[in-house]
Amino acid sequence: MADYRIEEDTLGAVKIPQKALWGPQTERSRNNFSTGAKMPLEIIKALLQIKKAAAIANKEAHAISTEKANLIVKSIDQLLSLNDEDLQKDFPLVVYQTGSGTQTNMNVNEVVSHVAQKIDAKLEILPNDDVNHGQSSNDIFPTAMNITAALAVDKLEESTEHLIDELKQKQEKYWKVVKIGRTHLQDATPLTFGQEVSGWVSMLEHDLSYLKNLNQTLSELAMGGTAVGTGLNAAPGFADKIAEQMSQVYNHPFTADTNKFYGLAAHSGLNVVHGAIKTLASDLMKIANDVRFLASGPRSGYGELNIPANEPGSSIMPGKVNPTQAEAITMAAVRVMGNDVVVTMASSQGNFEMNVYKPVLISTFLESAELLTGTMYGFADKMIAGLTVNKERMTELVDRSLMTVTALSPHIGYHQSAEIAQKAQTDGTTLKEAAIKSGLVTEEQFDKWVVPIDMTNIEEK
Repeated sequence: MADYRIEEDTLGAVKIPQKALWGPQTERSRNNFSTGAKMPLEIIKALLQIKKAAAIANKEAHAISTEKANLIVKSIDQLLSLNDEDLQKDFPLVVYQTGSGTQTNMNVNEVVSHVAQKIDAKLEILPNDDVNHGQSSNDIFPTAMNITAALAVDKLEESTEHLIDELKQKQEKYWKVVKIGRTHLQDATPLTFGQEVSGWVSMLEHDLSYLKNLNQTLSELAMGGTAVGTGLNAAPGFADKIAEQMSQVYNHPFTADTNKFYGLAAHSGLNVVHGAIKTLASDLMKIANDVRFLASGPRSGYGELNIPANEPGSSIMPGKVNPTQAEAITMAAVRVMGNDVVVTMASSQGNFEMNVYKPVLISTFLESAELLTGTMYGFADKMIAGLTVNKERMTELVDRSLMTVTALSPHIGYHQSAEIAQKAQTDGTTLKEAAIKSGLVTEEQFDKWVVPIDMTNIEEK
């Protein structure tokens, strides 16, 4: 048996690997574009689900026969039952192809057609006329983009909530543990570690609210716009039925009630939501950096936090423990920040009736969501959960700090308080020693006025 077969498309004959389920248009693209990662499998699965819904909608509209629709549905169900590794085999195309995603759409059409042929060789199912009936790559691909993006953001929200929950446990546990504050990387007045963590929690809660509020824009599906947004060749009610089916399949409220010209030419929803993902990445960078800096040492750094030892930290230095989870999430954050430039630029390329940067836009979006989702779980479970405070070190740094002098300011004035702090720094004495030596404060007054826990204005939890 030959290792290839011959099939034809509108441009002529094409050699295709004998066992491949794809057809000539896929093979042409496979040979013409070979660089970069493959199209995300999430997109392939979404396209299959949309085409299944399209077959049902076309059957109900009498646009294709019941027999053909049922065979298309059966073929797609068979494909969707495969594990990811087996499914990937027949979807070989890369992200860097046509900017409309047309070749991936045809890849799906051809594979479904060939599976149908294997199930029932007597009933011909054509890739364009049957599997793609009432559709265009220009509306089905952006529909798949929004569906996969919305689902990815759902998972990202869950991951954010999980990290918030872990941080809240630390906030409550260490609510009254006093530590020195730092502004401009210099000593400031005291606060508690619980208060500090509450700021991190609030950052993430705000980020979560941004994602939830903006995620709604991804529910608008371009389906039904066909080639340029006019809906040419789509049956009445076609798009609404697909949106209804997608809502049931994915348990997410999708709608086809949107401007189709916008849906094909613009990806503003993806752009604005990725902006929120970038904001989350920025805040995660701050939180992870705070944790790893406060845990620096353990003997020559800040040393205020103890981090779990998840793996040996050095190939040459025995016993070294590194903040690897913080490093992973901050690297992911950097990637997301770079990805935001890609998403922004790609979203701006809506030339006339269609944006032609769709594959790189959605693959980049999905990468950002996946990176933060995974690294947040790792950061929460393998660092924050095992995080403890070095209370003795925190107390030592508070006692050594000069900024507790701020508590004297209401009693002896800002200028004289500053002189006491500067004198203590110059002489290398404690603040208490310098204050008493100044003659402006007695030991009893100092002990009454300079109480670090009182300076935090802490509320009972």
